[in-house]
Parts: sequence; structure tokens; C-alpha cells
Amino acid sequence: MSEDKPADTVETAPAEVNAIPNGKGHEPGEEIAALAKTPPAGDADNPHRTENAAANLPESQEFLSGVDDKKTIRFTDFEGKTSFGMSVFNLGNAIMGSGILGLAYAMANTGVVLFLVLLTVVAVLSSYSIHLLLKSSGIVGIRAYEQLGYRAFGTPGKMAAGIAITLQNIGAMSSYLYIVKYEFPLVIQAFLKVDKPAGEWFMNGNYLVIVVSIAVILPLALMKQLGYLGYTSGFSLSCMVFFLISVIYKKFNTPCPFVDFAFNGTASVLNVSAADLGGAEDPACIPKMVNLNSQTAYTIPILAFAFVCHPEVLPIYTELRNPTKKKMQHVANISIAVMYGMYFLAALFGYLTFYGEVEPELLHTYSRIDPYDTLILCVRVAVLTAVTLTVPIVLFPVRRAIQQMMFPNKTFYWPRHIAIAAILLTFINLLVIFAPNILGIFGVIGATSAPCLIFIFPAVFYIRIVPKEEEPLRSVPKIMAACFAGIGFLFMIMSLSFIIIDWTSGSSKASSGH
Repeated sequence: MSEDKPADTVETAPAEVNAIPNGKGHEPGEEIAALAKTPPAGDADNPHRTENAAANLPESQEFLSGVDDKKTIRFTDFEGKTSFGMSVFNLGNAIMGSGILGLAYAMANTGVVLFLVLLTVVAVLSSYSIHLLLKSSGIVGIRAYEQLGYRAFGTPGKMAAGIAITLQNIGAMSSYLYIVKYEFPLVIQAFLKVDKPAGEWFMNGNYLVIVVSIAVILPLALMKQLGYLGYTSGFSLSCMVFFLISVIYKKFNTPCPFVDFAFNGTASVLNVSAADLGGAEDPACIPKMVNLNSQTAYTIPILAFAFVCHPEVLPIYTELRNPTKKKMQHVANISIAVMYGMYFLAALFGYLTFYGEVEPELLHTYSRIDPYDTLILCVRVAVLTAVTLTVPIVLFPVRRAIQQMMFPNKTFYWPRHIAIAAILLTFINLLVIFAPNILGIFGVIGATSAPCLIFIFPAVFYIRIVPKEEEPLRSVPKIMAACFAGIGFLFMIMSLSFIIIDWTSGSSKASSGH
């Protein structure tokens, strides 16, 4: 880490650097750390800065004692207490989510080989992008995505990062709650063995989303620090492992071609690919290695959406015990590698179970065989639990982004902390109750904010923040970062073009409900 750069940050924008880097609203430590590294003569030249430091003394005692003892200067106003394993769970849970339910559909529309190539490319690029973020944050001593934007481009940079994080994570939370809305009523229906609900409120997805939000998500979202959610993240990931094992098991217990369950009245609507297959049995059960069609346009956004965890990386880094850039990169690499394996296996076995019949939301396809299957019922409960417990983790960066944009210089204040969470959840509930469907959310959000957060922002922030004397503009790392940003723009334009063409042609499943 460069020793003299954080001081520049303080001189440029003392108020901004003092703003809530990890969502808790009172992080003067970075400024104090920067001052501690500045020679005494510099303080004499700039009395303004000394006053600023003095004003923050009460909240930063542990920093100042750390400076006196010549210990490593920390970034935050508390000592990071989250273990390596818990951090892996938290980041893994931030990556994992409803994305896994759309991957079998993505594989059906790209073929096995092309899907594996794309999945590998996106995973490697995600890891590289986290490397760029960690390198930038290490140089300027900032561990908040929005503050990196401010350091690179001033207020426009901070606002762009904040808006992208807000859009991306609201999209993610909406997709998770969308699963609650559609899966929870089916689970209750199957448990109670009710064939045709008579309009009971507890089988109405809209009411159930509100109940789950108030009873489970809101209390977890009100926690002050992200690290506390490590236990729920571990449980959430174990639910997804159970989902994966069940998908693999069902592959060997489902005939091909499968027969629709007689009761399922929506089978004719959902049976999308029968005409393409010509009703022939043999071709319907042969996996395609490479497959291109109009729905292939959704694959890259779905994959990009499946690996977005970048807004959570810096808060998790902040709360890591004895944090170093190398240690956090290990956390990220392990999380991405584990999710990569789970994603590929879930997509492969989901696809090999249903082939061309697989739907944008994998669990719906199992209902077509037997809506009362006990194992699939348990899987639904596991997935519901996993996505519900992921929402609070995804909400943390959104709240931090809103605080950065609207209350950058305010200290932590419980009523504001609670109010932002409550307003966000209310807004997302309304969105979910009136949203078209899950694929529309994946497609549009994945095609816009995901490329910004994974590709474009980390690269341009890196190019601006890393000093020219350390890495000239024509150095290999900066040229690679520029190419990386170019890939992001290409992904965004390509994906949006495909989706718009698909929507306007009227063939999209995203523009019509399930």
C-alpha cells in the first residue's frame, strides 16, 4: 500500500472521506489514519485538517492509541472481528441467490460447452474485478465502493456508484422476494394438500411476502454490522447445497421425456419447447453442446447477475479480522470457486433432467411432474430459506449507498438506520407485488448495473486512483483495466440490444408471466 496517498484524500475532501464507508455512518478512522501518516510539518501548514482530526477524537480513541503503539492502522471505528470462514460464508451468500434457479434455463439456451465457457469467463473476470477494487481501496485507504467513485471522479463518481449499487441490489432483493411470492403459496398448498385454493390469505403470495419481510428480513436487516450475519449465511448456503444434491438426485429419478402431472392446469402454457422438438422422443433427450436461439440473449446477463457480489466485497473486507488485501482476495477466490462449482452442477443436472423443457425458474418445472413430491417440497422450503436470509446481506450495501448519497457527513443514528431499511423493504415489496416476472428482472438489471459494478467501475476507478508514477497509463495493468472496462461496455450494449429486440418481437418469456 502506498504510504502517502491517504493524506491526499483528506486534503481533497475531508468531509467525504469521513462519510460512512461501510454503512454505519461514523467512520472517521480513515481520516485519522491518513493524518497519522502525514508528517507533522504538513499539519502545521494545514490547521484546518488538525481541527478536523480533533473533532473526531472521541469516536477514534482506539485509532489514536493504535497509532501511538506503532501498530497497523485500521480503516474502521471498530476492530474487525469477522473470521475468515464467516467472511467466506457472507460473500458466498452474497453471490449465491436466485441466480442459481435461472442457470439451467441459461444452459438450455446456450448448450453445455458454451455455457461452461461463459461461466468460466464470468467467474475469472469477477475475481479480477475484485482484485482491481482491493488494489484501489488499498492505495487510498478507503473501503467503500461509493467513496472510491468519489476519489476517482468526485461527486458524479460517487453518485454513479451509489445509483448502480442501489439498482443492482434492489433488483436482486426483488428477485429473491419474487421467489417467496411464487414458491411459498405452493409450499403451503402442497403441505395442506389443497388442490384449488379458495382465496385464503395465507395462500396469497402478496400477503406472504409482506409477512416474511416484517417477521424475518427486517429484524436481520437492522443489525449494525454485516459480520453478524455469518451464521445465517452459513445456514443459507447449506440450504443451497441441499437444493443441489436434490437436483442431482432427481436427474436419475425423472424419466425423459417427462409427463406433465394431470392436475397442473398451466402445463399447456408452460410447455414452451414441445413444438420446437416436434414431439419426437429421442431428440428431446439429447443434450446440446452448443445452442443459439433468441433466448440466448438472456444468458450473459443471467450469468453476470449470478456473480455480482462487488458492493458487498468492501464492507466484508472492512469487518474481516486482521484484514489484508491478500487475505480478502483469498476470501473472494474461495467464494467464487465454490459458487462456480455449485452453479455448474445445478445448471448441468437441471438441464439434463428437463432438456428443452426447462423453464426460467427451475423449481416450476419440477411442479409439472408432481406438485406434491416430498423431496421437491423440502427443496422449495430450503430455497425459500436461503433467498430470504440473503436479502439482509444485499440490503446492507443499498442502505450504505443511500447514506453516502443523501447523508454523507452524518454520524450513525439508529432511527435513520431503521427508517432506511423499512422504506427500502416497503418499496421492494411493492415492486415484487407488481413486477412482471423473474426473467425480466434478471435480464434488465443484469444487462445494465451488473456490467457497471463488475467491469466498468472497478476498471475506471483503478485507472484514475492508481498514481501515474506507480503505474503509467501505458503500463500493462492499466491497459488490461481499460480492456476490462471495454468488455463491460460491450456486454451492456450487446445484452440490452438482444433483450430489446426480443421484447419488441413479442417472443420473450420475460414480457409475459409464467
